[in-house]
Amino acid sequence: MKECVGMLLAGGEGKRLGALTHHIAKPAVPFGGKYRIIDFTLSNCSNSNIQTLGVLTQYSPLELNKHIGNGKPWDMDRRNGGVILLSPYTAKTGGDWYSGTADAIYQNIHFINQYNPKYVLVISGDHIYQMDYQKLLAQHKETNADATISVIEVPWEEASRFGILNTTDNLRIYEFEEKPAQPQNNLASMGIYMFTWETLKAYLMKDSRQKNSSHDFGKDIIPKMLQDNKRLYAYQFQGYWKDVGTVQSYWEANMDLLDEEDWGLALNNQNWRIYTKDSNFPPQFIGGNAVVNHSMVNSGCFVYGKVDSSVLFTNVRVEEGCTIKQSIIHPGVNVGRNSNLERVIVMENTEIPEGTNIRAGEKEEPVVINQDILDGMLAMTGGGK
Repeated sequence: MKECVGMLLAGGEGKRLGALTHHIAKPAVPFGGKYRIIDFTLSNCSNSNIQTLGVLTQYSPLELNKHIGNGKPWDMDRRNGGVILLSPYTAKTGGDWYSGTADAIYQNIHFINQYNPKYVLVISGDHIYQMDYQKLLAQHKETNADATISVIEVPWEEASRFGILNTTDNLRIYEFEEKPAQPQNNLASMGIYMFTWETLKAYLMKDSRQKNSSHDFGKDIIPKMLQDNKRLYAYQFQGYWKDVGTVQSYWEANMDLLDEEDWGLALNNQNWRIYTKDSNFPPQFIGGNAVVNHSMVNSGCFVYGKVDSSVLFTNVRVEEGCTIKQSIIHPGVNVGRNSNLERVIVMENTEIPEGTNIRAGEKEEPVVINQDILDGMLAMTGGGK
């Protein structure tokens, strides 16, 4: 028996990330110089001693599956439990792709039941944050809740973009509003749920028989539990959290890493480490005439130009005369001599020719390029932009 089993929803298609997710699932997108987005949630589980974790994949899972492997970087390569990849499947009794977040858990009831847990943690693989799930579980037990939903205060002007939870003074939830035009408060759901398993299982099975249901936690399960006057509580999270669902938010979250003291996202926190697969590249090399200012430059990089307020992943080469500013450069990119990049996200293994100029204005969305996009741009402009 496991007291708590984690279920990590990692099947996000991530359409709003454009080219970044054309061939890989959103949680597998590179982030923060050496990580992938899902590393933050996996590391939260490892640091929170959640030792049994089902990872539910769906769209373009190959890169994600390769990255997670047997879970060893997160200390989850265990004989009893550990990390288990769960893909949609068709059995004799039926089955299909996951039609919603609740349906994804419902289709894997058999996986959860084999551990006979008392509690189930449902989390997402596409958010950037550092959270101790044991504190969430402790409040869930203390309040004798059927469900506990983690919330964070968002700016009032942005509250209408989120699912808002209205609570009493003791944080008991009495109403859930999906993207309200006039929100009553600014406590937004983070999509992180702790459930008492027997209660959740009953609602999942009932929901599976509702043909008009979207089989979603926020739209169906949570509202039905509130209608039945179940004990639902909010867990108020204090710290950095960001849903990197758009190109702009993805760029912002990477830039936030450069101001971690202000934002509270500390990659160098030895008590709450972020784990990932080690690339085993040699140390970075900074040339004698190079200038690196307020940037993250990772192993295997060779820098001979100027890098300012940027994030360079592993094995990136920046030649002489280059200026890279407020940009994110994914692994294996070569930036040719005398090139200028500003507010640009360069995808893996792109070769940028000498003298290339690409820039997005401060009020524009950052430019995302891969080799195909770049070749098309240069063909249209005769070699520059």
